[in-house]
Amino acid sequence: MATPVLDRPARPAVGRDSGPRRHPLQRAGLFRALDHPRDVVANLGPNWFSSIMGTGIVANAAVTLPHTVPGLHVAALVVWALASVMLVALTVAWGAHWLRHRDTARGHAANPVMAQFYGAPPMALLTVGAGTLLLGRDVLGEATAVHVAVTLWLLGTVAGLASAVAIPYLMVTRLDLRPDSAFGGWLMPVVPPMVSAATGAGLLPHVAAGQLRLTLLLACYAMFGLSLVASMIVTTLIWYRLTLHGTGPAATVPTLWIVLGWLGQSITAANLLGDGAHLALPAPYATAFAVLGLVYGVPVFGFALLWAALAAAVTIRTVRRGLPFALTWWSFTFPVGTVVTGTSALAVHSGSVVLGWTAVVFYAGLVGAWATVAVRTAAGSLRGDLFAG
Repeated sequence: MATPVLDRPARPAVGRDSGPRRHPLQRAGLFRALDHPRDVVANLGPNWFSSIMGTGIVANAAVTLPHTVPGLHVAALVVWALASVMLVALTVAWGAHWLRHRDTARGHAANPVMAQFYGAPPMALLTVGAGTLLLGRDVLGEATAVHVAVTLWLLGTVAGLASAVAIPYLMVTRLDLRPDSAFGGWLMPVVPPMVSAATGAGLLPHVAAGQLRLTLLLACYAMFGLSLVASMIVTTLIWYRLTLHGTGPAATVPTLWIVLGWLGQSITAANLLGDGAHLALPAPYATAFAVLGLVYGVPVFGFALLWAALAAAVTIRTVRRGLPFALTWWSFTFPVGTVVTGTSALAVHSGSVVLGWTAVVFYAGLVGAWATVAVRTAAGSLRGDLFAG
């Protein structure tokens, strides 16, 4: 129980600063935009987890590149470690947000824009989990890395399936939506199962042979289909909105890049699951799934290039008119990263040199986008602007 504090007469201000006393961190220049440093969790929404997605994919995509450079693996390991620390810190902070600011947290679910980003926490879990399997084994050891990856995959998959059902349900029954409401963020709740499908493929060799492995493979393909069809529907609505109602507020323009997320991730999933199909299925089904990776992936890659060109043109146009920084800028990272992993998979399976170097070009763009957005996010976080709500 808290100890009562006796009232004391207020002390007069000392020196030139006659305003309210500031926290030592604020006097040092940190969180100046907030009334108190503890307010960093007051408006912490699920959209913050997109920063973990965007950071983690930089590490994961580096491992998949068909061409490597000296030091890239070590750099990827460092970035994965950073994403892991961010995941722990942000999960704790978000928990504090729910404990201390429940009304605000519930309000996020009732907000037709913020509610969409409840798909970000599951994808953050899945991205870090995949990185643990690809890179974490270097520091954790094989057994520990597998256990951590499985745990994060299970948590991310359950949460992702929940978001894929709950958010569309809210959109149908409660959220106030208009014909021009569709934006790239509508994909966030339905893409997590596709990420589960792609990352689940890496777990197949570590699952006991037999029914358990078969169940995992079939579940991944089912989630692939779930997310694929839902994402196609939402992308159609986004195209409809763009052609009839324009691009909308400048802050939402970066979310157009989210479309690349399901396109690149579906190519990645189709190829990785095809690689592991023989571990659980007999011929000719295993062969059919292996072939599906390339047969499906190349045509979808073509549409991904079209959408990338369209999104880039709209973004450049918006930048010229004024594009304010917001957390939506993280949409420039994770979706591009999935295109890198998908293109790399196509290059490996087809033997195409052009696709291999295309993946490298996309990865260079990813790193540049990540560095820019990370610096802007760090600066805004230290000032407290991004936490002000």
